[in-house]
Amino acid sequence: MATKRDYYEVLGISKGASDDEIKKAYRKLSKKYHPDINKEADAEEKFKEVSEAYEILSDPQKKAAYDQYGHAGTDSSYGGGGFGGFGGGGFSGGGFGGFEDIFDSFFGGGGRTVDPNAPRQGADLQYTVELKFEEAIFGVEKEIKYNREEVCHTCSGNGAKPGTQPETCHKCHGSGSINVERQTPLGRVMSRQTCDVCHGTGKEIKEPCPTCHGSGHEKKAHSVKVNVPAGVEEGQQMRLSNQGEAGTNGGPYGDLYVIFHVEESDIFDRDGAEIFYEMPLSFVQAALGDEVQVPTVHGDVKLKIPAGTQSGTNFRLRGKGAPRLRGGSTGDQHVKVKLITPKNLNEEQREALRAFAKAGGQEVSEQQEEGFFDKMKDAFGGKKKK
Repeated sequence: MATKRDYYEVLGISKGASDDEIKKAYRKLSKKYHPDINKEADAEEKFKEVSEAYEILSDPQKKAAYDQYGHAGTDSSYGGGGFGGFGGGGFSGGGFGGFEDIFDSFFGGGGRTVDPNAPRQGADLQYTVELKFEEAIFGVEKEIKYNREEVCHTCSGNGAKPGTQPETCHKCHGSGSINVERQTPLGRVMSRQTCDVCHGTGKEIKEPCPTCHGSGHEKKAHSVKVNVPAGVEEGQQMRLSNQGEAGTNGGPYGDLYVIFHVEESDIFDRDGAEIFYEMPLSFVQAALGDEVQVPTVHGDVKLKIPAGTQSGTNFRLRGKGAPRLRGGSTGDQHVKVKLITPKNLNEEQREALRAFAKAGGQEVSEQQEEGFFDKMKDAFGGKKKK
């Protein structure tokens, strides 16, 4: 019997990991195993496993229940809310599925009676929406299309041919289950089992609908508009009510869970509402100071570079980051200076640098020139030649 891995092990973090560490681990692994990116056979299962671990550990209440009770603590009966895909999950109790499973093993029937004609909600669906980096920053409206089970348009969901109606099952009389006498280790006992005629529905369809063949549902193309909020991040999801599969017996449609996959930017990095950019500068700009144009997601802005700026210096552009989903504020953009050392110098440039060295009290001969330029590169954050 397969067992779930420890959620901390799944994310590769310690039990005392902070919220930020949990979030960073999830982002890294969700990008690594996202089935739209990773085409390995087990990528989708690993992505689901990572998403499940993050769902629990990112919620303080669910995390506390998990830390105390383990996987059993994530079941809704323990107040943890549960997470078992979109179908839900239950406490398995180890080798048994609880009292009902033990009862079933002896008597062939559960301890609960379910009305087969009661309305039941349809299954939930999942859809991944691809977003460009800027679309996730500013929000966008997307129309998505997918196939789902809908109420049959011919029979309106009752499964019977037009002009006819489902009849009460002659064997179970509409209960959906029948009494069966069985020989058990405790002797001959009477148990209840699903009716083999109506398969638990309590109804017989003498003449099935030609469109749905008695199921009451038909597969149809469906589209819905998704208003992606500004500031959405990789792996976050949105629930759209009643956009899943059709219910049964007049029950409501299930829900659609939209998961967002955000493309990486060529020039920006992002951590929540904070955006990071590496600004290339020549050592002349850094030494003498300059005013430069810095790209941001909101457009280019001017940034004054003070004289004597060192490689690795960070500047903050307030309000030039991404919107925060909660709170309505906007993050900042962090600009990190990276000094660029020229690789090919003409003679005039070399003479200028020799004059610069001489003015600083350093004489540079032709033989020393290579070593001098290596020192210059090292001083301004460049790399020495190998």
